[in-house]
Amino acid sequence: MPDFNVKVENVVAVATLDVSIPLDKMLSKTERSEYEPEQFPGLVYRPEGLNVAALIFSSGKIVCTGARSPEAAKDAMMKVVRKIQEIGITVPKVFDIQIENMVASSQLSSTLSLEELAMSLDNAEYEPEQFPGLVYRITDPRISFLLFSTGRIIITGAQSEKDIHRGLLKLRDNLKKAGVRAEPAKV
Repeated sequence: MPDFNVKVENVVAVATLDVSIPLDKMLSKTERSEYEPEQFPGLVYRPEGLNVAALIFSSGKIVCTGARSPEAAKDAMMKVVRKIQEIGITVPKVFDIQIENMVASSQLSSTLSLEELAMSLDNAEYEPEQFPGLVYRITDPRISFLLFSTGRIIITGAQSEKDIHRGLLKLRDNLKKAGVRAEPAKV
């Protein structure tokens, strides 16, 4: 059986430094940053040469989004932490970087009848007046799928690429149980 071709679209990583970060100071010493506390409590920093955005909070929490792999997300997080150190803020030498969410896409080789799937699958929601896709959730791994009539699949909530592939195999099995041909599209 062929494997699903998966494209990781976005990885969200989180780190907590457990130090106070003066966001006004960071704004004044960091290019490519925005801070409007009356609109959003964090500073948005876009490191040079990376297609990521880091949300930096005064509590020391950092959320990095936009990377295309867990490794790229962790590398971007390290660059953000180095920038915080460069402006004179002491941070712990050791801190944990967690992958909170991965968004990926894949494709089935056939089209889907979302109305029929909504009736056949448990934990499925389909309201075409509000959104053109069917939302389908599984619990192990804890992932949500957005299924479109074209066979396109968007996967959200995974914390690793392994979870994405495990989830897609489960999705394929559940679609087959519902009577749907659910083979991955050929690349």
